[in-house]
Amino acid sequence: MKVRKPMLASLIALAVGLTAGGQAWSQDTLKDVMKKRGLTEKDILAAAKTYTPTGGRDEYLAFSSGGQSGQVIVYGIPSMRILKYIGVFTPEPWQGYGFDDESKAVLAQGRIEGKDIVYGDTHHPAISETNGDYNAKYVFINDKANPRIAVIDLHDFETKQIVVNPLFRSAHGGAFVTPNTEYVMEAVQYAAPYTGSGFVPLEKFNDEYRGGLTYWKFNMEKGKIEPDNSFTFEMPPYSQDLSDAGKGPSMGWGFTNSFCSERYVGGIERGRPPFEAGCSAKDTDFLHITNWQKAEKLVKAGKIGKKVNGMTLISMKEAVANDLMYLVPEPKSPHGVDVVPTGDKIVVSGKLDSHTWVYDWKKIQTAMKNKKFEGRDPYGLPIIALKDALDKSVAVGLGPLHT
Repeated sequence: MKVRKPMLASLIALAVGLTAGGQAWSQDTLKDVMKKRGLTEKDILAAAKTYTPTGGRDEYLAFSSGGQSGQVIVYGIPSMRILKYIGVFTPEPWQGYGFDDESKAVLAQGRIEGKDIVYGDTHHPAISETNGDYNAKYVFINDKANPRIAVIDLHDFETKQIVVNPLFRSAHGGAFVTPNTEYVMEAVQYAAPYTGSGFVPLEKFNDEYRGGLTYWKFNMEKGKIEPDNSFTFEMPPYSQDLSDAGKGPSMGWGFTNSFCSERYVGGIERGRPPFEAGCSAKDTDFLHITNWQKAEKLVKAGKIGKKVNGMTLISMKEAVANDLMYLVPEPKSPHGVDVVPTGDKIVVSGKLDSHTWVYDWKKIQTAMKNKKFEGRDPYGLPIIALKDALDKSVAVGLGPLHT
């Protein structure tokens, strides 16, 4: 191809300009760049701490719930680059999830009463553990809008299984794992009748609506939840919330928040207080403490539990008779409970309380052993007095969303 002289001259000029510009840029010192951009040494240090070169690996991976996208988002730390959107509960045409045979079959596992549910509201992912520490083999994620739990295999970062809770109607309180991922914990958010057969008026709320906590059995070798080997604790119609599993001295026990232990059902149209006000009338709610290890043995021995909608249900009466469940007051409207790494303290903060409460497991055990209770709730569950469980109360300011 012949190049005309005017075009050739333009190309030469462009090349010279680029070379000169490149030389000028390469001659800039760090101080020059800082001066031009108005950056301080503190700014440069912050950038250097987070910079990860292209092709380099981040020190950590974070798994974040995508909320109403129904996804899990994976990003690197410190780079904060988004590395992958994992399709879970929602078909995603842009990456093919829900359009090939394999992912279609996974989504089909999430059908409820024969209907395709093609949306989700993911909230609290949990990473699989060994001896109370992450082994990073699997991630579990809940669907708050529909009572489902999904299993993501971190070998290929793909969703492999979705299970539907046959007793619940919503589940904010999932997912949380026991120290060796024996079980995945999932708690009810809004109480509902277990049967699901027809409308039950709110006038029967206290008697027929129920909360609950499911311990989903997980098979680490197969990478699958086993519904037939799972069980659910029947709980009062308080709104159960987030959970954590004990470890070390508290191994075998689970801890689950609740809010609206007032069992308020609204009625602003009839001149009653708004729902939020009625659900915040008391100064405390209840922390549920469950002995899953003992329950597991009793269920396997056929001594407790009956099948309801295909799920083994441990009634509150059975839980009380076998010392499987206790209540302790906790800060108002909590959203999170954490067992410290040593397993001897449990920490809870309330969204409507300016304190974080630290519980002492040894004190709680002593109260259990001596059957020292301040009373029982309307369903017969024993209540351990706050003074017999609390280690300390720490002022942190009003309204922390999460513990």
